[in-house]
Amino acid sequence: MTIEELFRQAKMNRDMLYEGRITHVLVGTATCGRAAGAMAVLEAFRRETAGSGIDVRVTEVGCMGLCSQEPLVIIIKPDNLTVCYHHVTPQIVHQLVEGYILGDDPCLDLALGTVSGGDGSPVIIPELESFERQQRLLLRNSGFNSPLEIDHYIACGGYAGLANALKSQTTQVIEEIERSGLRGRGGAGYPTGAKLRACSEAAGDSKYVICNADEGDPGAFMDRVLIESDPHALLEGMAIAGFAAGARQGYIYVREEYPLAIERLQRALAQAAEKGVLGSGILGSQFDFHIEIVKGAGAFVSGEETAMIAAIEGRRSWPDQRPPYPAQSGLWDKPTLVNNVKTLALLPQIIRNGGEWFAGMGTKQCSGTALFALAGKLVNTGLAEVPMGTTLRTLVYDIGGGIRNGRQFKGVQIGGPSGGCLPESLLDTPIDFESLKQAGAVMGSGGLIVMDEDNCMVDTARFFTDFSRRESCGKCTPCRIGTCQMLRMLEDFTRGQGTLQDLDTLQSIAEDIRATSLCGLGRMSPNPVLTTLRYYRAEYEAHILEKRCPARVCKDLTAYYILPEKCERGCDHCVLACPAEAIFSDGQGLKVVDQVKCTKCGSCEAVCPPEYNAVVRLSPVSLVPAGRRTRPETP
Repeated sequence: MTIEELFRQAKMNRDMLYEGRITHVLVGTATCGRAAGAMAVLEAFRRETAGSGIDVRVTEVGCMGLCSQEPLVIIIKPDNLTVCYHHVTPQIVHQLVEGYILGDDPCLDLALGTVSGGDGSPVIIPELESFERQQRLLLRNSGFNSPLEIDHYIACGGYAGLANALKSQTTQVIEEIERSGLRGRGGAGYPTGAKLRACSEAAGDSKYVICNADEGDPGAFMDRVLIESDPHALLEGMAIAGFAAGARQGYIYVREEYPLAIERLQRALAQAAEKGVLGSGILGSQFDFHIEIVKGAGAFVSGEETAMIAAIEGRRSWPDQRPPYPAQSGLWDKPTLVNNVKTLALLPQIIRNGGEWFAGMGTKQCSGTALFALAGKLVNTGLAEVPMGTTLRTLVYDIGGGIRNGRQFKGVQIGGPSGGCLPESLLDTPIDFESLKQAGAVMGSGGLIVMDEDNCMVDTARFFTDFSRRESCGKCTPCRIGTCQMLRMLEDFTRGQGTLQDLDTLQSIAEDIRATSLCGLGRMSPNPVLTTLRYYRAEYEAHILEKRCPARVCKDLTAYYILPEKCERGCDHCVLACPAEAIFSDGQGLKVVDQVKCTKCGSCEAVCPPEYNAVVRLSPVSLVPAGRRTRPETP
């Protein structure tokens, strides 16, 4: 295929996509949709429409980011409303087919909202405020175009950026990326154009492009969704990067725990080669570019670029000292450009629309958009793409819908296990690399976990430190030993042990690790500890001085009691649910918890009927004398 043929096919596909007299049913079948039952919904639509007598096309699409609303279905009906339905089940498919596809009832009681789009433009649901606050570049095709069909991607301008690049000089492509102000979306925010220029100017007969799709942060799933929903955007971005850097070979290092992403990448690679947009003589040019998939074994440290290079070469995933940087000496000691999925997937739009177009979004220092995975105690979990400079408050409340069940906001962990925990007083912090760094956090890959009043910040620091300790490669002493020391001290605090002096020691160890670890993962591993000490020190002091966990999370500082004035004597839910047989009735029929037998599993609290709410968690140390008691002296 030549460039001219590509543009001609794009126009033809665009005229056909979701147009004409065909009714389209789009079912989101990314991992989040499948986990909610989307495949059964897909089959139900195919079964129900097979004998309908009208032309209906049922298509698999990706995730539009509303993961908490899955399974999602969009019905595009000629000369009618385009409607998005949420929490669709096979049982209500018949109602949608009979009511809207065959009839005139759009079943708005089952709808999430009406959709503007359907002509190749991004899906927008006007009724949802969360969409109004977003600026969707990476997610522009997600949930609308089929990731299984390259023609869908081409119809919406796909591979036009690559065609524009091939008609330019490599220096012009690099200058356009520099003009955009794009910074790497994987961590420290290094300028993408500068890294690309360094690789292009480095001497070497062979050069490589590596896509870092090793997404290992707890609560992060952006790369997975992008690959599952719009794989060709990544492939096109890698080809543009390869052309600009002078590379002819690319590798996608992806977690083997992402089977659907790998499956869709393999399909996309085969389609791209068949169309002539990858392989030899791309689009009739002299440029050759091939891409291979390398499956990672799951080590968190493999997300560090030098450790990833070692893994691709077949060596152990150990980070190397820098310099030299991969742009000068990387894979097999050749110049290598390493970027993550989000960074590479933005390149086609920058080359297609121009660097100034991209630079006009976001802030002066941080242009473009940021993609976040919203997880934790939010009403609306999923993906959100916002302009750089948007505040954390907007993400949490306007897009995330606030805290579930009317609970109080307590903190947000941003940047994955190497990020920081920020309090409510910093919710107006703008999202950009410098502002988050000043607050003690990092943007990282874009994971954002929201916590409420039921989260203990000491235990949160312990959890992330334990993760870093387990995932440490062990090559350098500060990370290998320092994370173990931090974890032991944090575990002591959760048991009510330690002293105030230990807090200063913990701070000193964390700062030493940050200053002396070999790689970025080790240097950032103390961030959860340092930020919780900085913003939640009172909670540490409560654990140490008062032997009390304010959030009632730490088991050694918590005990379960049954309030006699609230307990219904004929109810035995807690007795039957207790696995340790620690709950019994006394002579008056009142339920009593044997504190010696109690394992503090929380089963009694979970099964206690809400109209009674008789089971409570309190700190036992200063309130309850030794032995068995119904409740503390002071409620």
